[in-house]
Amino acid sequence: MKRSSTWMMLAPGLVILLVCLAMPLLKVLIPTFFTGDYPFSSYLQFFQDGYYLKIFFRTVRIAVITTLICMVGGIPTAYFISRCNKKWRGLLLAASIFPMMTNSVIRSFAWINILGSNGIINKVLMAVGAVQKPMKLLYTDFAIIIGSVYLFLPLMIVTVTGVMENIDDDMMEAAWSLGANRISAFMKVIFPMSLPGIIVGGILVFTGTLTAYTTPQLLGGNSNMVLSTLIYQRAMSVGDWNGASVVALIMILVTLAVIKGFNALAARLDKRGE
Repeated sequence: MKRSSTWMMLAPGLVILLVCLAMPLLKVLIPTFFTGDYPFSSYLQFFQDGYYLKIFFRTVRIAVITTLICMVGGIPTAYFISRCNKKWRGLLLAASIFPMMTNSVIRSFAWINILGSNGIINKVLMAVGAVQKPMKLLYTDFAIIIGSVYLFLPLMIVTVTGVMENIDDDMMEAAWSLGANRISAFMKVIFPMSLPGIIVGGILVFTGTLTAYTTPQLLGGNSNMVLSTLIYQRAMSVGDWNGASVVALIMILVTLAVIKGFNALAARLDKRGE
């Protein structure tokens, strides 16, 4: 009886996923397997094309760098917030989430004003005599990474904070009493216990950066295309829906591989089960 009632409750959601997600996705992706002279030739052509490979590796590189920066900045911040009292913890979490309440287009335009040739950074550098002419900061991989970090860092902070605030302070005190310094105690106690939140945060940041469209388009421009902007170009500008579907499936497979890799890394780092 319990099993049947569980399936009855899951049925509406499963039907919606099947009709609205799985069926349209399969309808778009299945033809890509048989387009060309032989099966999977579209995918082979993608990885044989130097232009597409350059876009693929640029996208993955930007996503990896963004994820690492968010981890380096987000984990210590989350630890600090988790150790504040509840009053300050709520305020700091609200401050962390506040940028997410602004549309990503508006945030990207703000970075255009900061990184542009007449932006704040170039004006300050030229005013102090550090440079003679404006630096090219906008429409570069650097601009995409900066915008992506600003976009997804709150996700890392909030996710890791939710795990760390459930770790008892007595764990750190026990490590100190055994002779560990703060850094050693953090790495051997807090970090392993926070791995679930770090893994989830890393996956959210990586997949979000990998699939983001607005930030790369506005801050990277057409000269620094990524996979998401390539999909838009193939589908809307060229009308090559098959090519766009090929890129979409490659992005899905990369995302699944990264999730698998994160989980394997977590299992390797977390030795508590041994």
